[in-house]
Amino acid sequence: MNTHTNPSQIPQAGVVVIGGGTAGWTIIETLRKLDATLDITLITADSGDRYIKPQLSAAFSQNKTAATLINKTAESLAATLNITLLAHTVVTSIDSHAQTITSNHGMIGYHRLILATGAVPVLPANLPCEHTWQINHIDDFDKLQRKLATKPNQHIAIIGAGMIGVELAEDLSRAGHRITLIGRDQLPLLGVLPPIAATRLHTALTDIGICYLGDTHIQSIHPKQGQYQLSHANGELLVDEVITSTGLMLDKTLAASAGIDHSQHGIIVNPTTLQSSNPAIYAIGDCISIYGKPCRFVAVLREQASAIAHHILGLDHTGYQHKPPMIRLKNKAITVSITGEPTPQAWHIDNDDESLLLLSQRIDDTITAKIELKAPSK
Repeated sequence: MNTHTNPSQIPQAGVVVIGGGTAGWTIIETLRKLDATLDITLITADSGDRYIKPQLSAAFSQNKTAATLINKTAESLAATLNITLLAHTVVTSIDSHAQTITSNHGMIGYHRLILATGAVPVLPANLPCEHTWQINHIDDFDKLQRKLATKPNQHIAIIGAGMIGVELAEDLSRAGHRITLIGRDQLPLLGVLPPIAATRLHTALTDIGICYLGDTHIQSIHPKQGQYQLSHANGELLVDEVITSTGLMLDKTLAASAGIDHSQHGIIVNPTTLQSSNPAIYAIGDCISIYGKPCRFVAVLREQASAIAHHILGLDHTGYQHKPPMIRLKNKAITVSITGEPTPQAWHIDNDDESLLLLSQRIDDTITAKIELKAPSK
């Protein structure tokens, strides 16, 4: 294993992976299993220490810390996998013609490049980052967790009632905080869930003390005597902390510099090989777009990595076949799972009682999507 701070020391060939999250480590592990001697370099803007990102939205109530969430350090992984690790290195541009990468530490060459750079939070101008938290990285979690550890029983506003917002609301509520969940729709997760399911989720959240403020658009946030004042059309709200969970998008900087096709959803890739519009550049994980849609699922990373690794090494493989995996919220107040590819069409109610709501969509007699909401056992 080689650990460098100066890219000029790094071999100017082989496979370079940008991004030390789960996607980056997954493709590195897959390549190494298939080729024991392949020259692999990992460039990561942070330490590259490995953790499971979806755990961040359920870690406050379990008294987790950044240290306990990290499974393995980047240095130990790099030694085990025999790769060159370039940590705390920020890539500023990619020259796809010269096949070089420019970073804050210098220039690096590549034969094949894999982008595993993830997605960044969408933050509207009226929600300034200096007044809000975005839990999209373990460092974000660490800072908020440390602050809340010294200030229990805080009133926390969570702006954005999608999946992460809903998970964080319950987790922080169970950690002893007063939560106001704010969404633009009448009900949480409306759009992902049909009204009958979103209503049941809303009831489960309010039953554990979470206040849902629906049909609400936050117009401004201002500090006020050690707290934050949130203004909206129907009034004002004074809270101790503000978390935004308003979606993710691609940071277009590297894709634009490389001249590869991309949209706000991600780098546009071949759905089978996961190559970008430049055949020497691949992409994996949260930073990609397949069939015009983002592909932000941890469950599919190993399949994506297998397709990329086999293609780079010239090994036979059927390629990546994208199928949306089951989505399961980590909430305990009610279990929510979604399978298949839901459409705006009507849902068939298969079961509707106090303990279980089952919905399905069908084409002819074939079930194409299912939603299950299950109350906890009493």
